[in-house]
Amino acid sequence: MGSLEGLYVCLCADLNLSANAYILQALQQTDNRSDISRDISLKLAGNDHLKQVFTLTDNDLLVLSKLLRNNSTVKALDVRYNRISDKGAVHIADLLQDNVALHSIDLMCNNIGVEGAERIAKSLHQNATLKRLRMTGNKIENKGGMHFASMLQINNTLAELDLSDCDLGTQSVIAFSIVLNNNRSIRSVNVSRPILFSLQEEPTVHMARMLVVNQTLRELHMGKHGMTDSGVERLCEALMQNHTLHYLDLRCNRITRDGAKCLAEVLKQNGTLEILDLASNRIEDEGAVYLSEAIAQPHSKLRALAIPSNSIATVGLVSLTKAMNVNPCLTHIYIWGNRLEEPVCMTSAEGAH
Repeated sequence: MGSLEGLYVCLCADLNLSANAYILQALQQTDNRSDISRDISLKLAGNDHLKQVFTLTDNDLLVLSKLLRNNSTVKALDVRYNRISDKGAVHIADLLQDNVALHSIDLMCNNIGVEGAERIAKSLHQNATLKRLRMTGNKIENKGGMHFASMLQINNTLAELDLSDCDLGTQSVIAFSIVLNNNRSIRSVNVSRPILFSLQEEPTVHMARMLVVNQTLRELHMGKHGMTDSGVERLCEALMQNHTLHYLDLRCNRITRDGAKCLAEVLKQNGTLEILDLASNRIEDEGAVYLSEAIAQPHSKLRALAIPSNSIATVGLVSLTKAMNVNPCLTHIYIWGNRLEEPVCMTSAEGAH
């Protein structure tokens, strides 16, 4: 087959396109690896500040799709922060239909819209290899989200799907929750920061119903949903019956002490949850005390808690520090953006000793 760099140069010549120096450099480094027999991750992120970067265009994706079509060693393709549009998404879709080696594709922060999302989603109807797809920051909107939801009714290989900050709508988020009632392959789904106009929290209600039924999902990311304590209560009712979810991300919502109290009850009764992200809510001291009481339970399995920017002062932070000191399972707690006063620092220092 020859070197990847050599094949790339030949393909550029055949297509009458200029070779991208950034791609050439990455392929050269790949060809020079001493452990070439191992799986390769081709990293072509357009925001790499340590290299001279020439951001990728749709034509670059055309060449890459042909280069990797019959390749069996490149397992991951990272093309974040480039200039890939719907036209480039077509080349990604073509690659996914023919390549049987790629396990991961990162398309974060490109310019892919509804049409590109449709082509990629439909290509995954036949693909039985890809396990991770990251579409973060591409404005595929509600229609694009619906195409991916439909795909999950057919694809039984994809394990991680990130559609955060993609301008999804209420309809597509609900569609995901319905599809996940039957999908048994997805382990992680991120639908953070959709565009929601209703105050009835329908997406949260449907996700809660899904959690009662689905027993394979490990991570659920629902940041920036405008979720209130009422929505959290519905989620917690479902989590009491769910024994597989390990990571719950509820950052940047409208959760207060009452929502924190519901989550504390889940931690007391359900020993499955290991990571809880409540960053940028408003649980305050009372909410922190509720959580600390749950964390102090000997059967608590929580390993990481994120509560930055929650208007927590001395009482709440001291309570959490003491709970952490008696529970060896909790190894990471993030508290910046709160009121770190002297008693908190003293208690933390004592615990460190």
